Amino acid sequence: MLKARVSLLNRVLARSYATAASPHALVFLEHRQGDLDSASLSALTAASQLGGQVTGLVVGSPEEVPSVVEKAKKLNGLTTLLHCASPQYTTLLPETVSPLLEKLLSQNSPFTHVVSAHSSSAKSILPRVAAKLDVPAVSDITSLEHDAASGSTTFTRLIYAGNAISTVRASSSIPIKFFTVRSTAFAAAGAGDAAESEVKALDSVEVSDPPTEHLSTSLTKSDRPDLGVAGRVVSGGRALKNAETFQSTLYPLADALGAAVGASRAAVDAGYADNSLQVGQTGKVVAPELYMALGISGAIQHLAGMKDSKLIVAVNKDPDAPIFQVADVGLVADLFEVVPELVEKLKQ
Repeated sequence: MLKARVSLLNRVLARSYATAASPHALVFLEHRQGDLDSASLSALTAASQLGGQVTGLVVGSPEEVPSVVEKAKKLNGLTTLLHCASPQYTTLLPETVSPLLEKLLSQNSPFTHVVSAHSSSAKSILPRVAAKLDVPAVSDITSLEHDAASGSTTFTRLIYAGNAISTVRASSSIPIKFFTVRSTAFAAAGAGDAAESEVKALDSVEVSDPPTEHLSTSLTKSDRPDLGVAGRVVSGGRALKNAETFQSTLYPLADALGAAVGASRAAVDAGYADNSLQVGQTGKVVAPELYMALGISGAIQHLAGMKDSKLIVAVNKDPDAPIFQVADVGLVADLFEVVPELVEKLKQ
């Protein structure tokens, strides 16, 4: 009897307990014309906050990938960099890129999280792959916290045009957690002097006869900063009357400030500006150091895209305009008098 008890005690003491796997994030790094997108650098920062290994993935044409890899391997926070080059990846289509990710994330995959910026490409690719793997995806997160003990990850994301915050917990039962990142909520990762990350090449997964074909890409060319990453933004609303007035009023001020130009949805719908300049819930989300709202009333949909700006300056003739509720500096005046005077002062 004594021997049996000792044997049982030894088995109890020797029993091992399973622990949650250390996080290992795969970050989808987007690029254009040989340069990494700044939004992807914000996604890298978010992935680093998980507290584990971070692997980057660069996919593209054989002409562009080598130069992107040279820049990406120096990024802070990356432990490994995977890259795959193929003519079919010249333009990233969900139908051609998804099979590569599915193969990479198949059985015995080391990855616990898949991260990307909340871009138009990623919004098409990541949910598609997540559905194929039968796991959920969380979009446009603004913060995250990983519990190493339980293996769960908690995210926050804005809902109802930014008027409420939703907290989402992805439990350890979800083997791979997919999420996209709101770039304005995380600082962009930079290149460091530390040792470069390990670089590995992947074989492409060729898709024969894809159902979708890329025909052309139309880009709005401008010498001004890109709206999504600009440190200063000058935006105009419906009060600017027409496209000619929009340009003649806003562009000189934007040039004097070295700022990007934005527009409200009302201005875009009226044809004053291209829809690539739209700021708001259904446009671009920006958080510059300076945001100037000229002739913008401040509809809730517009506020959702710019209220995280560091300094908001509003000019409107209506003293009751909602924009003044979020503005740091407000001026009740005629913008057609204020803007030319401001341009002259800036030129002095």
